[in-house]
Amino acid sequence: MQRPTYSVPPANSPPLHHPVPQHVSTVPQLRSPPPPVSQNSYGYGQSPPQGQQQQQNGQAAGGAGAGGYMHPAFGGFMNDPTAQMGLQMGQSAMKVGQEYVEQNINRFVNVSALKHYFNVTNRYVLTKLLIVLFPWRHRPWSRQQSRMDPSGKGAEFLPPREDVNSPDMYIPLMAFVTYVLLSTLIAGLNGKFEPQLLGITFSNASIIIILELVFLWLGRYLLNINSESQIYDLVAYSGYKFVGVIVTIALAAIFNRGQGTGGWVGWTVFAYTFNANAFFLLRSLKYVLLPSDNSPGNPTMQTIARSQRTTRTYFLFGYSYVVQFAFMWWLSALDVGSALTSKTKGGK
Repeated sequence: MQRPTYSVPPANSPPLHHPVPQHVSTVPQLRSPPPPVSQNSYGYGQSPPQGQQQQQNGQAAGGAGAGGYMHPAFGGFMNDPTAQMGLQMGQSAMKVGQEYVEQNINRFVNVSALKHYFNVTNRYVLTKLLIVLFPWRHRPWSRQQSRMDPSGKGAEFLPPREDVNSPDMYIPLMAFVTYVLLSTLIAGLNGKFEPQLLGITFSNASIIIILELVFLWLGRYLLNINSESQIYDLVAYSGYKFVGVIVTIALAAIFNRGQGTGGWVGWTVFAYTFNANAFFLLRSLKYVLLPSDNSPGNPTMQTIARSQRTTRTYFLFGYSYVVQFAFMWWLSALDVGSALTSKTKGGK
């Protein structure tokens, strides 16, 4: 058996023919918009600060996550002339409104003088609270004068943040708000909360303040007090009784299990806080109502007649003990929650 013979293949193979597409479609080239031009330009080889570089990296990452589109910087809006004009008009309108309000309020209350009574610090507040609650060994009680007197009419006193004996209105205001909230909280913990309890407690405390202000306003004419600062001092001192009232109702609620200020614990705490507040007012108001001829409490060197001094002494004693006892007892013994609960049950 013989093998068949095969012809020798040619040296060069025929060329290969690739298929040619008949329908040619062009694909558009997508390009991202150019990045916003930064206001800070850096030269070749320089790098921006570290914080700004991190901000740029964060913006680049956010743009990449949104499909490669980067929003323009917000600072470009502020550079818009229209935005700047609107901002200037808004500032001018706020300035005019502030001036109008101050002019109308200054007809009744001196706003610049009230700022003196709110110039306090945390250290002053803590020290003043200790003096109000424990005034027995505090010395001295006289206020300190400032070195400069631009008006030349008399000495000016240091603000509360620089003199612990200076009266303030921050503590009385915060004590008033704390009293309203604490009374409502205790009534709620005892299951006596009513929606109108907050408003009734606020109204009763406001009536106390209004009556005391009327009493002080009448005393202004009876005692012939013409200084505006002395009137504000009396108003500031009238609010420190809320500190003793808060301590009384808080301790009474703890020991009496929320059954009011009745019992020997509640009335013992009330007796102490009342005497502490009365002693504090007696020593503090002495330099306001009964200043000596050359004392810091009498910067204008006003000579007080003997009969007028006697009247002021009676007013000081009656205000510190009689008036404060009546108002503190009213605030401490007031149980609006029980009255509302009994009224609600009787209505049902």
